[in-house]
Amino acid sequence: MINRLILPEAIHALSQFRALCITGPRQSGKTTLSKTLFKGKAYVNFENPSVQEQALKDPVGFLNMYKDGAVFDEVQRMPDIFRYLQEILDNNNKRGQFILTGSNNFLLQEKVSQSLAGRTGYLSLLPLSFEELKSMKPVYDDVDQYILRGGYPEIWTENLNANTWMSSYIQTYVQRDVRMIRNINNLAVFNRFVHLCANYSGQILNRTELAQQCGVDNKTVLAWLGLLENSYIIFHLQPHFSNLNKRIVKSPKLYFYDTGLLCSLLNIRSVNGLKKHPAYGSIFENWVISEIRKNEFNKGIADSTYYYRDNNGNEVDLILEKNEEPIAIEIKSNKKLNNNHLRGLKYWHRYHSNSQKILIYNGKESQSITENIAAIPWNEVAYI
Repeated sequence: MINRLILPEAIHALSQFRALCITGPRQSGKTTLSKTLFKGKAYVNFENPSVQEQALKDPVGFLNMYKDGAVFDEVQRMPDIFRYLQEILDNNNKRGQFILTGSNNFLLQEKVSQSLAGRTGYLSLLPLSFEELKSMKPVYDDVDQYILRGGYPEIWTENLNANTWMSSYIQTYVQRDVRMIRNINNLAVFNRFVHLCANYSGQILNRTELAQQCGVDNKTVLAWLGLLENSYIIFHLQPHFSNLNKRIVKSPKLYFYDTGLLCSLLNIRSVNGLKKHPAYGSIFENWVISEIRKNEFNKGIADSTYYYRDNNGNEVDLILEKNEEPIAIEIKSNKKLNNNHLRGLKYWHRYHSNSQKILIYNGKESQSITENIAAIPWNEVAYI
């Protein structure tokens, strides 16, 4: 079993709250993590129709069977259970009674905030990070294998074909989860929308253009983007506002939580195809940013990632809010570096001379580029 780096944070949260809510995409390992945390306690899967029927018929009697606590998996499928669960938690101050998991952040967070606010801790479990995959065999010297296969645990633990697995994952997501969350009449159009989103990875999002390409209105695109974000398919990187004396671009950038899924949507099937793809630079950037996001989430740190760009084209790929001064990070897929790669960081340095500035690249060695800028290889991203 792969050791999940979020485990210490989850153990701590269970010592602080009466219940712990773990969200994340399907197949990211939420069930395995929950069973590890709650060895010996009951496990209840609310995707089981008979379990749903039993809980709907007599919610009080159902919950009384689990007075000693339990793991309630995919609990967003039973929204009414939260009102009854609130009473149990109010009558017992014991920490770590229940673990609630769900693959839709909006549905679960909405119910938790309505009924269980102050009683429940909240963590997000994303697919495996590179640091977690380093324990797997073989360990690849090239980042492209990790980009192409992504981080869903089953692919690695069962040594599955990533292309086949991802195709099934996308089909299952569209056919099952999308129908549950939102009433979409034309799934073929939505499926096209998901594939088109892959073309925007690493780019500033143009919702109007995306709506025109799909043949739907802007409101529909906005709703569909929210659906993808709340089910952990994509995330938005918001612009960073600082004291730089320039007009700031205000639209978010779009990224995928898993680059294996991104590659599948772009019809990239091999490392050779990945290396030659015209979007390789954006895909590499997506991998690095998603890795940093995973590492932050595994520490229980709320979203602290942004990008910077002004109307004059000055840009920094990632701004990481970590200490008093944000860390400016530039990301390049090149194996060798040149002065052109430092343009954004040098511009940032004019206004943030005290902040840390890092260039992450597709090379193998750490090096000091200038007195103020350090370059690190892709496999050291966890040390930021």
